[in-house]
Amino acid sequence: MKIAETVTFGGGGLDRAEDLRRHPDQLAALSSVTLPLWRGKPLVNAARDGLAYVDSALFAGMGIPVLIGRQGDGVILARDVSALEVSGTEEGLGAFLDPSEQTHPDLPEGTAFAELRGLMTRLTPLDAEIAATAKGVLEWHRTHGFCANCGAPTEAGKAGWMRGCADCGRMHFPRTDPVVIMLITHGNSVLLGRSPAWPEGFFSCLAGFMEPGETIEAAVRREVWEETGVRVGPVRYLSSQPWPFPASLMLGAHGEAVTTDIQIDPEEIAEAIWVSREEMMEVMAGDHPRLLPARKGAIAHFLLENWLADRLD
Repeated sequence: MKIAETVTFGGGGLDRAEDLRRHPDQLAALSSVTLPLWRGKPLVNAARDGLAYVDSALFAGMGIPVLIGRQGDGVILARDVSALEVSGTEEGLGAFLDPSEQTHPDLPEGTAFAELRGLMTRLTPLDAEIAATAKGVLEWHRTHGFCANCGAPTEAGKAGWMRGCADCGRMHFPRTDPVVIMLITHGNSVLLGRSPAWPEGFFSCLAGFMEPGETIEAAVRREVWEETGVRVGPVRYLSSQPWPFPASLMLGAHGEAVTTDIQIDPEEIAEAIWVSREEMMEVMAGDHPRLLPARKGAIAHFLLENWLADRLD
């Protein structure tokens, strides 16, 4: 897909400065700014269309400084400041799409911590990649404080890109879980599904985690069959999207259905339907009486939008 990297969180061009992770003396000699995150929410500017950075000395006693990448002659770090006593709106705090914002008197005027899902389509590709990287690796640190091999506490190393176990010597690195997300078509129609936890009327592309020993193509066919009973023939890769909610890599694929009868697994999915191209245009425009479009910024919206525009090549 020629426009694959125009997906949200794709194609930012971040210089991740991997060489500096192995040379702490060189890293320490460079100037730096820090992107603080509070409960996974990055600090954003007053216009809410870009990230906001602070002096790296601020909040230096909190969390683990993680090298995100180079910026000019210096570097960008990220730090978890969830222990910070913040003020701000609390309604919706922790919700699936959290509209609340939090701030602190030491932060630059007008800035606030805000939910990345609500900001992602307003950020530049580079800012989006920086935010996704920071959110993903800091969440990994939060949930992987102990060795999976022996259970002993681990300590951060390599500028925040490794955790080492002093007891057994095992090194652990940030993980990403691969997920296939499928644009399944049959003629002029596309197959959509709705999770039991989603609002009524909200439909999206089918998706599921890949399993060990499985190709992308096999995972697409298996997940569609398990959830809807539809058999899929040819499958081709389209685009990928880092999805730091909490740590997935969405692998977008196009599959051609060879059957159309739907028999859902109610433990996997609440409902599945075939939607014609003409009806899907109404959905994406927000004019459909029953169906709601996939969330802007998510790869499902990207795939459906480009299917309608005949831009999958």
